[in-house]
Amino acid sequence: MARVTLEHVSYTYEPGTPFAVKALDDVCLTVREGSITGIIGHTGSGKSTMVQLFNGLEKPSEGRILLDGKDIWENPKKMRDIRFRVGLVMQYPEYQLFEETVRADIAFGPRNMGLSEEEISARVAEAAEIVGLTAADLDKSPFDLSGGQKRRAAIAGVMAMRPEVLVLDEPAAGLDPRGRDIILQAVADYGHKTGATVIIVSHSMEDMAVYCDDIVVMAHAKVFLAGSRDEVFAHAEELRSVGLDVPQITHLALLLAARGVRLPKGIYTVEAALRAIENLL
Repeated sequence: MARVTLEHVSYTYEPGTPFAVKALDDVCLTVREGSITGIIGHTGSGKSTMVQLFNGLEKPSEGRILLDGKDIWENPKKMRDIRFRVGLVMQYPEYQLFEETVRADIAFGPRNMGLSEEEISARVAEAAEIVGLTAADLDKSPFDLSGGQKRRAAIAGVMAMRPEVLVLDEPAAGLDPRGRDIILQAVADYGHKTGATVIIVSHSMEDMAVYCDDIVVMAHAKVFLAGSRDEVFAHAEELRSVGLDVPQITHLALLLAARGVRLPKGIYTVEAALRAIENLL
């Protein structure tokens, strides 16, 4: 497990030019170790820039990124080690598959870590199981897989390095509902199985409600709200003020409560609503 902290972090694209844009503005944030934390916000809010700072893909213009209390840029020569500890999955990672077999693709990262072939095989099998790929899938060409399977294979390649922090930028983008559930459940399973800190960027409040412990809401290059899922969703009006909202099932629960149905607070998933209604009946 590992804790990630941003201390007064700012980031400006094309600084010193007429095209300069401040993507992050004095952001302070701590991501709890072992948690599944969701980062949500509209395009331009700063969330994708933040993702690229977590493992040193970009360097802050100001401030520090700390991993377990140590500045990741303290020794730039060791940035390779940081990137093994903080695994980053960018949007549409399936476009980066390139090996002859799925097995070889998932093994690419562990092999670059200098692990033994026995350890590499064990990690490939473990990561494939987490994302729901079979032994038969591992011997196929990545290009013979379905779109959702390709996505899972690409994510497994990062999981196989067993990062202490797993960061995913819109991991379910473009998938159908079943594909989204498979991917996000696999990511949650990785966190629960390994104890890793997981950070998921998403635009779906429904996904945040189902899979995340904590939520960070970004708006106008700053952290607008941060806290547990219950704490953040309790601020429905504030969320609407920045163009976001609580999950649809929460709206339904509030409408029922307004009509005299005695439902508990904090209903953010269909399953929770079902349990509450069954208890009433």
